[in-house]
Amino acid sequence: MNRFKTYTGGALETNCFLYETPVGNILFDAPEGADAAFADTRVDLLLLTHGHFDHVADGAAIIRRHGCKTAFHADTIPMVGERDFFRKWGFAQEVEPFAADFLIEEGPGEFLGEALRVFLVPGHCPGSLCFLLPGERVLVGGDVLFRGGVGRWDLPGGNRDILFDGIRRKLLPLDEDVVVLPGHGPATTIGRERAENPFLTEERNLSSTEIRPASTVKSRTTL
Repeated sequence: MNRFKTYTGGALETNCFLYETPVGNILFDAPEGADAAFADTRVDLLLLTHGHFDHVADGAAIIRRHGCKTAFHADTIPMVGERDFFRKWGFAQEVEPFAADFLIEEGPGEFLGEALRVFLVPGHCPGSLCFLLPGERVLVGGDVLFRGGVGRWDLPGGNRDILFDGIRRKLLPLDEDVVVLPGHGPATTIGRERAENPFLTEERNLSSTEIRPASTVKSRTTL
């Protein structure tokens, strides 16, 4: 965990995570403010968990500043490739377009010499990816699984059944001590969410208005 730096920024208090490897730095997601937060820290690779605007707002700026390569799932392409994509959903936000240097599929992969396992877990957003770093026992989870919550499924492309199926089949079987670094709010563990997450233990009582707990994390850079 000491190889991670966290920045939380933007109106939705979105987390991103800089992971230091022996050969370079990987940044997971690019919320508003991340470009300035990591201006003096080299970014060699930008990996996106998904394409929602709060996770990609500074993507183009980071790529321009660092000249880094960028990768994400194919379903993310229109979200980051069309400036007015989110206006079609009724949001006022625009994203400066950028493109992937390569696309990511589910399965094992190597990024800057680090062996990662990638899980495709849509339902919150098409193309949502979770990145497992086995050596660190850390899952960078995006907006799939939170402490005491799960990703909302009421946005375009969302699907409650697909989301819960992916969480149950792909994430909950991981070891209980795997730390989850979510897209909003504090870190948690697989064991804690397996045992205590009300969305997973009391699924019959779920409603689409109970989408995730409000984040208590303020915009800041921490180690």
